[in-house]
Amino acid sequence: MLAGTEDSDPWAGLVLRVRDARDRAAFAALFGHFAPRVKAFLMKSGADAALAEECAQDVMVTLWQKAHLYDPARASVATWVFTIARNRRIDALRRSRRPEPEELPWGPEPEPDQSEAYEAQEDSRRLAAALAQLPENQRDLIQRAYFGDLSQTEIAAATGLPLGTIKSRIRLALDRLRRQMS
Repeated sequence: MLAGTEDSDPWAGLVLRVRDARDRAAFAALFGHFAPRVKAFLMKSGADAALAEECAQDVMVTLWQKAHLYDPARASVATWVFTIARNRRIDALRRSRRPEPEELPWGPEPEPDQSEAYEAQEDSRRLAAALAQLPENQRDLIQRAYFGDLSQTEIAAATGLPLGTIKSRIRLALDRLRRQMS
């Protein structure tokens, strides 16, 4: 074990016991501490309770199976665990956005009705005009969230703005867009 590991990060010793001896008691202590925190973190980032619970379980299984990959010189146990959680959340989002094979259309798609095509084109034109009328700070956030496919947390990290500011500006922009589109 590295000198000072337990002093700087009390959880590191437990991960090393899991790694070296498959110590179930050490894992139980890590699970008891991190699993509820990981679940709360995932729920705060937008996951529903069931998905957060599933991801938290997966994170803890990964901790058990891959304890040999933990390097106390590179990161604290909390940083390592929450990085795994973040990656599991991203994987879950990607899976949820991927269409199921049953949902894929088979054969040639029917030609759209001309009135529907015109209506869609008109809606697109009106939306572009409504977006152009938004204040720059709101328009930028809407574009990042809906066209750039970023979460509000990712936008906050990218812009340096507080998450509450991001949420408020997006809510205000969406209200303006709704009023202009109705």
